[in-house]
Amino acid sequence: MQQGRVVFGAMEEVVYGQPAAQAVAAQMDRIGAQRALLMVSGTLNRATDEIAKVRDALGGRCAAVFDAMPAHSPRSAIIAATDMARAADADLIVTIGGGSITDGAKAVQICLANDIRSVEDMDRVANRPSPVAPIVRQISVPTTISGGEFSAMAGVTNEATRVKEKFAHPLVMPRAALLDPAITVHTPEWLFLSTGIRAVDHCVEAICSGEAHPYGDAQALRGLAMLATGLPRVKADPTDLDARLDCQIGTWLSMGALSSGVPMGASHGIGYVLGAVFDVPHGHTSCVMLPAVMRWNKAVNRDRQALVAAAMGHPGKDAGDVLDALIRVLGMPRSLREVGVCPEHFDKIAAQAMGTPWVPRNPRKIDGPAQVREILELAA
Repeated sequence: MQQGRVVFGAMEEVVYGQPAAQAVAAQMDRIGAQRALLMVSGTLNRATDEIAKVRDALGGRCAAVFDAMPAHSPRSAIIAATDMARAADADLIVTIGGGSITDGAKAVQICLANDIRSVEDMDRVANRPSPVAPIVRQISVPTTISGGEFSAMAGVTNEATRVKEKFAHPLVMPRAALLDPAITVHTPEWLFLSTGIRAVDHCVEAICSGEAHPYGDAQALRGLAMLATGLPRVKADPTDLDARLDCQIGTWLSMGALSSGVPMGASHGIGYVLGAVFDVPHGHTSCVMLPAVMRWNKAVNRDRQALVAAAMGHPGKDAGDVLDALIRVLGMPRSLREVGVCPEHFDKIAAQAMGTPWVPRNPRKIDGPAQVREILELAA
């Protein structure tokens, strides 16, 4: 008899299809917050009026704006944002931007709760559960679709070691996610589509996990179907807001299994290393690695991979081939070489990947770096 445990997160609401400024103001009313730190995309802030719309909607409730979070959420930027939140006496963090900003705010919550004031002091909470529960929480308006707003953990890059670290507490999950397809029109096409493949990766590795359960399957299979049809529609017509919203909802569903306890596999684990060490964007890591991982794993989860192909509209086909075709239709990179990673790097990647949370839980057991290297060679 199957046994399992489904974990429900601390998110209270998902609001979709409303303009971001209106939705943020409504959430502040609901929560009763008075002093919001906006952690936002620098490009959105400087090149569009989207952040100004939010500031206008909040009026005096906008306490400060931080728009300097680089990719992969480095420690130094986390401390800078934490200092700003502390100085502004913020009682809520509102993120408007991609996954690095969303994760950055989660880490800021932990730094505020644990009175962390320096990059070095972040060692106290890196890669372990936060000892103190966050009090200043966040709400998130994502502009990409990698899905980090639906998880209770953040990936933060330690610039000294070039290692991606986990910062986690159940309450770092945003209190609300606000899905506005119109604001994503400003997101560069490559970034929106590649993070969409990151969401596909969440679905696929959840479905193919040796620890999959029916609750996660229901969400991952539906999310995968929505993404597999929605992403090509966005590619064909970037102004199609219905397609964008389908991708956003598919992304929300893609995180259901992970948030409820289903682990990811080698695609995510290797991707952590490619991002932290080689600055490969999160979406591109999935574009390059996921089909290779599927092919390497097929010997042990052929039946589960058949579910993936069927959900994507190609029953009876090889799931790795179906994923490869989707990624190529979107114009995304399909090899490590295309993202600047060469065979001479493989030993370092393989060794470091063994230390990630997900490689040890890959459905086909990975005993050591030599097997990670086999996967890398499939993606070369």
